[in-house]
Amino acid sequence: MKYFIYTLILIGVSLIIYNATVLDFSNLLLGDSKTALISIIASACVIVLLLILLVSRTIQQKYGKR
Repeated sequence: MKYFIYTLILIGVSLIIYNATVLDFSNLLLGDSKTALISIIASACVIVLLLILLVSRTIQQKYGKR
């Protein structure tokens, strides 16, 4: 499961990098830039949630064996 989470994090980072290349900084909220900006924010949220999941699983393994 841990490797699956790392794979999803890697996919999220690659999506952020790809969508950053699509951004037009002069018009962030128009056309493809708007879609890319929304995708960057969504990917960042997914990465944060997956990192929280990894930390909670580590805590559960550490303190769940008592």
